[in-house]
Amino acid sequence: MPKFFIQTFGCRCNQADSAAIREGLRRRSMPECRDPAEADVIVVNTCTVTHQSDRQARQAVRGLHRRNPSASIVVAGCYAERDPHALAALEGVELVFGNAAREQIPDILNKRKPSGAPAIFRPPLDAGGECPVLPMAQTGGKTRPLVKVQDGCDARCSYCIVPKVRGPGRSARPGDILAEIRSLADQGFQEIVLTGVHLGTYGRKQKGHVRLAGLLGRIAGIPGLGRIRLSSIEPMFFERALVRLAADSEVFAHHFHIPLQSGSDRVLCRMRRPYRASRFRDLVLFIHNEIPDAGIGTDVLVGFPGETDEDFLETCDLIEALPLAYLHVFPFSPREGTEACSFPDRVPAEKVRERRKRMLEISRDKNLAFRRRFADRILPAITLSSEEEQGSCIVLTGNYIHATIPAHAVPPNRLVQVRILEAKPDKTLARICP
Repeated sequence: MPKFFIQTFGCRCNQADSAAIREGLRRRSMPECRDPAEADVIVVNTCTVTHQSDRQARQAVRGLHRRNPSASIVVAGCYAERDPHALAALEGVELVFGNAAREQIPDILNKRKPSGAPAIFRPPLDAGGECPVLPMAQTGGKTRPLVKVQDGCDARCSYCIVPKVRGPGRSARPGDILAEIRSLADQGFQEIVLTGVHLGTYGRKQKGHVRLAGLLGRIAGIPGLGRIRLSSIEPMFFERALVRLAADSEVFAHHFHIPLQSGSDRVLCRMRRPYRASRFRDLVLFIHNEIPDAGIGTDVLVGFPGETDEDFLETCDLIEALPLAYLHVFPFSPREGTEACSFPDRVPAEKVRERRKRMLEISRDKNLAFRRRFADRILPAITLSSEEEQGSCIVLTGNYIHATIPAHAVPPNRLVQVRILEAKPDKTLARICP
């Protein structure tokens, strides 16, 4: 029986898509292997948010082909949707699947006979359908399954290619989501992550459809549920009811990721982000006041065309003033087909690098200060598998602190209580409470 290997790039939605591909292949009795050199089929699930994402995908395909030239390489995901012919031209690639064809991978692999010429499957992205909930039990060894409840995006941020490669916003049926989460809970998974391309818009396009807060209220009533964690939610669609739900129920992790992108209203306007920096500030402070131990993270995009030193300082000042736990920092990457790609007032590359370096310094300082707040405190956590972190046993707290448990081997997928012993710049040490 042929064996397969999957390599995934990009966001949690891509990770969820890979889990669905993995489940589909296993249902056809294809075993998964951890070493690509042993695989008969290699699936590369790509991201295309930045030029760097594209480059990483191409490098991965070339490296995997060199390592295992006899394997059939299948490329899927957002880069495959955006530019399938560029990927089909890479040596070793036999099949390329756009995002609307991803579910066909197991069937086509099962039926296809080697022809020597790469084949591209890229049907139009569905403009009016639902987001299917695909089984996520096969996590590739990771502890926490991802349930994708929403896909696509109707926003038109001037720098973002995602709407063109993911299609319009679509939401999954509440009943299908509840059934999948019940199944995962019955199988013993202790933490489940809900994800979507634009998660905060869940249910908003369909008249009478339950929205995200209502969905979470239903999820909270599932018997035997461990913990639910939410992935990124944009500030313009962040319902404050989500915070009250998390404050009132132990089911929900005290962790929120809310993309900011810029602290300058002028830059936000050019980005076509439909909010002001004050909305983000008020939202973060509201969460902090309601749940003081919450881990709140954000995304920051530096070097957007026309970003002045004053704009950048506004972003720095806002972030330094807020109780944030971590930042994800990205330099501007022009994407062909987006409005910002044609903006003439590019920030010099050296200045972009300087701003990114400064923002990463702020992130490190914020994260260390956040972790040190919890010294000698007891926090709920889940033990993780080696596929998620390397080294000693790692736990992830509800408020998103990765902590090492020195000299103590604990099986993954256990909800535990840990005492934070020490927060160092490069790690957090903890011990499991009896």
